[in-house]
Amino acid sequence: MEIITVNHSNIDTEHICCAISDKKGENCVSSKKAWLKERFSEGLVFKKANVRGKVFIEYIPADRAWCPIHAKDYMFINCFWVSGQYKGQGISNLLLKECIADSQKQGKEGLVIVSSKNKLPFLSDPKYLKYKGFLLADTASPYFELLYMPFNEKAEKPSFRACTKSGQIYKKDIVLYYTNQCPHTEKYVEKVAQIAKVRGVAFTSVKYKSASEAQGAPSPFTTYSLFYNGIFVTNEILSEKKFIKFLEEKGLGYGVYSGKDYLIGL
Repeated sequence: MEIITVNHSNIDTEHICCAISDKKGENCVSSKKAWLKERFSEGLVFKKANVRGKVFIEYIPADRAWCPIHAKDYMFINCFWVSGQYKGQGISNLLLKECIADSQKQGKEGLVIVSSKNKLPFLSDPKYLKYKGFLLADTASPYFELLYMPFNEKAEKPSFRACTKSGQIYKKDIVLYYTNQCPHTEKYVEKVAQIAKVRGVAFTSVKYKSASEAQGAPSPFTTYSLFYNGIFVTNEILSEKKFIKFLEEKGLGYGVYSGKDYLIGL
């Protein structure tokens, strides 16, 4: 299996796995590629299998990570994804070996990644990571786990920053924090913001534009974190239907929202 490193020289011609190409009127791929281009100079590495699918690993020195952690001299794995027909073929092991070798070559103390107690959407599988030797370093409410793979016994254990431990914020109503690290966030943030507006629901979105901003986040998963009345709700990027379901479960809003395939009324 050929592994391709996406960088400045080929990013305009290579696909980025989780979004192959933009649909008409969307900028999912272009926004993610723009984000990547800005990170390459900071040490970000994007490696993928030479297939048309979600088979890749993305990592960056932890001090440049868009994540509220303390992990001196570690390499932070932003995203690690092998899906569909490519599961069970040893590609995950191959990508992880590439990351380990690269990190050791750079003199890093180990790897660190945000996962969860149980497998959840948009977070790497904790069962697989622990099977490969990752250890539990820290936890954050309600279900986040910081896992690490030290390269030597003297490596300092990473930890979550205090700002992200409780899963709570002072702002009320609905607050959504996000970045362009995932190509789909901007698209769905705009969609749910419009739904909230039509339904008369107070909604605020906060976009992190730098690593320093993201390192002060109230949730470990800065790509997408939804809060309601000060409490963390989910890291899952909600579709229109799922967001409307959430509003209805909380008894929020009124009015009519016309989506592409459905109509939600009073």
